[in-house]
Amino acid sequence: MKIEKLKECPVKNGNLLKVTEMGNVVEVQYMSRRNSKQTIQMLPGMKHYIELSTGEIKDVTKHDTRASQQKSLARTFKTARGVINANVTDVSKVRWITLTYAENMTDTVRLYKDFEKFNKRFQTYCKNNNYGKAEYICMMEPQARGAWHCHLLYLFNHLDKAPYIANKELSDLWGHGFVKISKLDNVDNVGAYLTAYLGDMDLENCTYDEIVGNELKEVKIENNGLEKSKYYVKGARLKYYPAKFNMFRCSRGVKRPTETYMTQEEAEKKVSGGALTFEKTIKLQDTESDFETIINTRYYNLIRGNSQ
Repeated sequence: MKIEKLKECPVKNGNLLKVTEMGNVVEVQYMSRRNSKQTIQMLPGMKHYIELSTGEIKDVTKHDTRASQQKSLARTFKTARGVINANVTDVSKVRWITLTYAENMTDTVRLYKDFEKFNKRFQTYCKNNNYGKAEYICMMEPQARGAWHCHLLYLFNHLDKAPYIANKELSDLWGHGFVKISKLDNVDNVGAYLTAYLGDMDLENCTYDEIVGNELKEVKIENNGLEKSKYYVKGARLKYYPAKFNMFRCSRGVKRPTETYMTQEEAEKKVSGGALTFEKTIKLQDTESDFETIINTRYYNLIRGNSQ
């Protein structure tokens, strides 16, 4: 498969576009041609498949390689971004909480058991204080030393505003170390912000090998009224996620992004007033199956567009 990055996209009005709505963020994807031709067929037992073009029977091989792990994480992060943006449309109704262990806790089985116990206690706390049920989005973050952090977005969309909860009360409910409550003020794409947070690492905590060949990202932060730069290494944390580890979970009441197909005119109407924040066009070529397509992906932020 050959992948080529293009500068422009020859969008044709006759093609339907896939529009994914994720709260205040909308993804519009154009594809010049979709590969509907079946090239392989699984055989009974799911251990072998047949190449329909040649009739050759091959074994199904499972690769637990670094590349497949990276692809799996990329899919998970994309899912997480969509779910977060579909639900976090007003940051004043959200509490971002980070659960940290006092010890160097590396057991992923215990990690989720401890989270489930904390969530039950937290829901009881909310019920007793007349806050109602809080839906959650949970993301696990590995540290370079092997320890884990649990990031939680608690959603209070049924209230006018998320309730104030003292840090000490949350720490008592957690009982395993430290609790941090962070702000999401002035973040208009929370999904992108948090998934980057989970994948990137602070430059000061990276080794030489993690820095070489990776892209640096500059973030402006304010400290005592003074603005300073902080640097992160993009994707440096990804290697610390174990293979086949489910780092992202959410409660049943959490909404999912919606996908629909529409014309170019309908898509433009959908994102009218929104700000174009990202665009990429690539051409895919597969000489073996004689397949070629151009894919254009655009992201629009409706909140950012209306604020300009």
